[in-house]
Amino acid sequence: MDCHLSKRPLEMLVPFSLYFLILNSSLGIKPAFRIDRIKSSFTFLLKLNIMSKVIGIDISKQTFDVSFFNKKQKWQFEKFSNDKKGFKKLEKLLDKDSIVVMEASGPYYLSLAGYLHKKSYKVSVVNPLIIKRFSQMRMNRAKTDKKDAQTIAQYGNQMNMQEELHLWEPQSDAIYQMHQMQTLVDGYTKQLTMLKNQLGAFKSSGILDPVVKASIEQTIHKLNKEVKKLNQNMKELADENYKQTMELLQSIPGIGHKTAIALIVLTNNFEHFESYKQLIAYVGLSPRIYQSGTSVKGKGHIAKMGNGKVRKLLYMCSWSAKRYNKPIVAMYERLNKKGKTERVIKVALANKLIKQAFAIVKSGRAFEQDYVSSRVS
Repeated sequence: MDCHLSKRPLEMLVPFSLYFLILNSSLGIKPAFRIDRIKSSFTFLLKLNIMSKVIGIDISKQTFDVSFFNKKQKWQFEKFSNDKKGFKKLEKLLDKDSIVVMEASGPYYLSLAGYLHKKSYKVSVVNPLIIKRFSQMRMNRAKTDKKDAQTIAQYGNQMNMQEELHLWEPQSDAIYQMHQMQTLVDGYTKQLTMLKNQLGAFKSSGILDPVVKASIEQTIHKLNKEVKKLNQNMKELADENYKQTMELLQSIPGIGHKTAIALIVLTNNFEHFESYKQLIAYVGLSPRIYQSGTSVKGKGHIAKMGNGKVRKLLYMCSWSAKRYNKPIVAMYERLNKKGKTERVIKVALANKLIKQAFAIVKSGRAFEQDYVSSRVS
């Protein structure tokens, strides 16, 4: 049996569990398919799945590459412009059962995903890190737009066969507006830090030109004014569109309106997550254990693969909550007595805050010290 899977696209579409079913015959377990008929078995699986043609798309600012397994059982590749003209050309390749899979590549995927969703096509938007890990697992060496689109299609086919491909739903206009405002505020904040550091460096040199000083100070003043205005606009949008969620979140001691807004935007008003564990993992606060056998025992770390800005906000909120939020206070005292480091304690308290926020929003019941203490461990 040929093990060079990269040359056999049919085999690559099959979940790894099927390989184990075949190999289990050596253990006395009846295989799902006969080894001498493996090719026909894969073809059968493909025909079962052809009803849902999976289209892989690697998208960039100006163009997007398309890859899918066509009816001739060969990989087909196309390239279109990332605009309505290109979207219409893509439509000609789709049918009612097609599933379009793409990465969440910054803001570039939004127009195409929104267009296809309005046309009632199935769309799945995947975290780029998942595709990267999938590609590494397959030991792909090539890195081109064409190859990336094929890898996305292969991933989509595998997940679709296992019925684990989640369909994308557009967020509300208010969420998009607040997200763009947050991004702009982050950009302005970085500029402010840079300008303040520059001003400090000039002052330290002992020579500061009055014109340069006035220019920097005026820019700092203008940026501060814009940040204040954007933060106020975000608060008004959140209060108008998500009043109940804002009130529920801010009832938790330690969570203010900025963190409440950040959580609403991140979670699409808590609709994108079914459990607090999913949210913790998405934010990037899940513990990562580094241990193997008896000899490799490294320090545990959090998997920093989520939203760094939200993580920082939660750290600050949890440090404030350890003075007023009874469950947080109890956890802090317990961990502090055990001699845990400040970093470990901050992560634990931030996780606790997420659990509280998730439980309160989902229950629709405002924070109560004793209630949350007994319900959220």
